[in-house]
Amino acid sequence: MPVETAQATLLERGWAALPAEYRMPAEKPSLEEARAWCKRLTETHYENFHVASWFLPERLRMHFHSIYAYCRLADDLGDEVGNAEQSLALLDLWGRELEACYRGETRHPVFVALADTIRACEIPMEPFADLLVAFKQDQVKTRFETIEELLRYSRYSANPVGRLVLYVCGYRDAERFALSDYTCTGLQLANIWQDVKVDWQKDRVYLPQENMRRFGVTEEMIAKGVMTPEFRELMRHEVEYTRELFRKGTPLIKMVDRELAIDLDLFTRGGMETLRAIEEQDFDVLRERPSIRKGRKVKLVLSALRSKMLGGRSA
Repeated sequence: MPVETAQATLLERGWAALPAEYRMPAEKPSLEEARAWCKRLTETHYENFHVASWFLPERLRMHFHSIYAYCRLADDLGDEVGNAEQSLALLDLWGRELEACYRGETRHPVFVALADTIRACEIPMEPFADLLVAFKQDQVKTRFETIEELLRYSRYSANPVGRLVLYVCGYRDAERFALSDYTCTGLQLANIWQDVKVDWQKDRVYLPQENMRRFGVTEEMIAKGVMTPEFRELMRHEVEYTRELFRKGTPLIKMVDRELAIDLDLFTRGGMETLRAIEEQDFDVLRERPSIRKGRKVKLVLSALRSKMLGGRSA
């Protein structure tokens, strides 16, 4: 079978595993149609939407919708197809469409809307391309030897999102980017520690292998799902390491306008609360996935609102 035919077959099978509306349309939509498409996708996946919260200014929401749509589809191309080879082919196609977007040549609604966001907010290609690096890595890499290796993964999978938020809100300096990276990496790691059991079922172990050996934890222990003193101490170590990342990123909250400050405050409080939930469960993430109780979520929002009323400062 010719290479071109094989590639087309991979793409066709990959698209078949995804919602029909994800496919490339026959005709290029108008900017208004593209924005509506991205807004609809955002609202139907709101439970997973960690970027454009309702605290941000109305004038910026369409830009966050387009960024979220780009991230959502790229994530689904990697995670929802069920075949690594097909996912890689689709992610390569998505990368080519991103390049076409910067040339003004794309017709997918995500990129039609995103092109307007890129122009208005002067966003370089790098953070969008970096996310694709992480999504591709997810198809081929399931173990991480050291915490440094895991941090490099977060540099592509999480940190670009924070930088995109800053670009949209008008910030583009190295100091704010660095502080945002701490917070985004903290959020990524908190989610990883929360999902040890879920990831194991997907044959993924994000706990650093080096740390597992240091604390005497094996993959067999994770597979059995039985809490041990060794696993508890490993999780205690990872939780405290992650908490320090949130502490390092907290100064950013005082360095942005009030609208963004309240979101950053919520992100940080939410990440710290996830770590607290793990602790309250005595670090046993193998029995069940730790979650933040509804009452605590309400308190997080009220605390962030109070901070905003005090001038955008974290309480």
